[in-house]
Amino acid sequence: MDDARLVEFVGEARKSIFNLRFQHATGQLENTAGMKLAKTDLARGLTIARARGIDVDREIRRQNDG
Repeated sequence: MDDARLVEFVGEARKSIFNLRFQHATGQLENTAGMKLAKTDLARGLTIARARGIDVDREIRRQNDG
């Protein structure tokens, strides 16, 4: 996975976790195991980005600004 795709993956994982937490809080989430999987995916993406020296937060802000 290239760097741009990795940043996109982390952004999507964060949105997914947010949506799952919202569904859980409103009682709409049936499969709570999905939250753990989403958190694991996010952690995996952040670990790879950190190993490559990518500042994911800065890259996501840069994509949103331009």
